[in-house]
Amino acid sequence: MYDKAALLAAASNPRRATLDDANPLSKMFAAAFMDDPLFDYMVRPGVGRRAALELFFHKMLSLRDIPQGNVWMSADGSACVSWLSPDARRSPTLLRKIGLLPFLVRVFSLARLGRGLTVMDVMEKNHPPGRHFYLAFIAVAPEYHGLGLGSRILKATLKQVDGVGLGAYVESSNPKNASFYERTGFVARKNIAPAEWPSLVAMWREPKLMNDVSEASLRV
Repeated sequence: MYDKAALLAAASNPRRATLDDANPLSKMFAAAFMDDPLFDYMVRPGVGRRAALELFFHKMLSLRDIPQGNVWMSADGSACVSWLSPDARRSPTLLRKIGLLPFLVRVFSLARLGRGLTVMDVMEKNHPPGRHFYLAFIAVAPEYHGLGLGSRILKATLKQVDGVGLGAYVESSNPKNASFYERTGFVARKNIAPAEWPSLVAMWREPKLMNDVSEASLRV
């Protein structure tokens, strides 16, 4: 039996993740994204899917997101949100992608490699210009879905985004999550996915005026 009040309190007061958190967080993200339509479309199918997702999130968290300083998590590991700051590195260069091919094949499979590379390319080409925060990933451990932890951790970090007066951008890869983002001020702009894909909706949030931000600040 879990303590709902304690879970909500932890999500409302997240701490910055460290590299020591990459392994448990990658397992949590993999579990949370097992049924995501877009990941289902591009990640290898079958019994190897969970391992492929864990590998993907571990690489993203440990080599890109956590070192850039804006991955925030509940102290109990039940919820996590990964932001990228306005000047953060988002996508690898072409040369880096070539070096990543063995890893990408392990994640997507050879048969779905083209899908995965195309998804990455479409996301980057449709990324909005200007300085803003990018919500790369957000997840709650599946056993705690429906308790409001995602809303709590997102709102806590959005206060920090508002504290520096910048907008925020996210791509929603699951239609079920549209209302979740809308409740915190995100507005759908367009579906950037080609016709044969699952939907991938670009959403934008205008900055809100804040007089004070009590939480630790995101790195700009």
